[in-house]
Amino acid sequence: MVTGGCGFIGSHLVEKLIHENYQVTIFDKYNSFNDLGWFNDHNLSKEIIFNLADIRDFDAVEKSVKDNDIVIHLAALIGIPYSYYSPVAYINTNIIGTYNVLESCKKLNTKQLIVTSTSEVYGSALYTPIDEKHPIQTQSPYSASKSSADNLAISYHKSFDLPVKIIRPFNTYGPRQSLRAVIPTIISQTIDPYTDKIKVGDISTVRDFTYVKDTCEAYIELIKHDVYGEVYNVGSSKNISIENLIKKISEKTKIEKEIVLDDKRFRPKNSEVLELISDSKKFNLLTDWLPKYNFEKGLNETIDWYRENKHLHASELNNYIV
Repeated sequence: MVTGGCGFIGSHLVEKLIHENYQVTIFDKYNSFNDLGWFNDHNLSKEIIFNLADIRDFDAVEKSVKDNDIVIHLAALIGIPYSYYSPVAYINTNIIGTYNVLESCKKLNTKQLIVTSTSEVYGSALYTPIDEKHPIQTQSPYSASKSSADNLAISYHKSFDLPVKIIRPFNTYGPRQSLRAVIPTIISQTIDPYTDKIKVGDISTVRDFTYVKDTCEAYIELIKHDVYGEVYNVGSSKNISIENLIKKISEKTKIEKEIVLDDKRFRPKNSEVLELISDSKKFNLLTDWLPKYNFEKGLNETIDWYRENKHLHASELNNYIV
């Protein structure tokens, strides 16, 4: 079972799991339109069991977990800006939702559970690259909710011997990602013929980007190893500033526009995470996993996808704060 399986990373992961001959159940947010996200009209939809419900609903989660050997928990509220506006929404979804998954897996003796963390829990790096021993510094309500969920997961392993693993991806990018994320919003504004400026927040921040297909491969590899109660960073260990990212996208698209620093897109001063670069040696040693996509190749595929699918995001262009 994959929670959040209709979303960005989840949909790519479900595709990969099916190609690896897993039978997959998706647990995703209920909606009155029976919208299956990226699986609307998908050629694999008939091979998937869909349970549309609410991750905050214990009964619904438990019912969906039943009869699944492996649970991969991706469902979360992830937009950092909205977490400043409504912290309680992140507490209810990211902490209570994770509790529901943990408790359900405990009651049903699930064989293994992979919980998805985020590099945001490290806050601005005290040293780079960041390994799993780096102090946790939660600088936004979002990162605090994810750190709390991680601690709850580890407590279930130590208290109840729950077979849980935590995967901590650094910034994942690629096709289907929402304009909440920095790469899609820069690409979309760059290629939009009706936009003459690129609006962004702090362009001095530095990030470690991993292509979504490599991130999904990491999940598949982690499934294969019987190690529990551990946290694993997954990232490219490469870095690029947002300023240089904009330049690179401009070079690849051959479109150059004025860059505007939009006050609405800045995080509060003490909440901005300045630098995130992964040390993934622990995971590399366990699985032999290494990214197959370099940043150039992954970015080319991402730009091509947004060019082909820009109609899907047209209404979003100026609505997200990155």
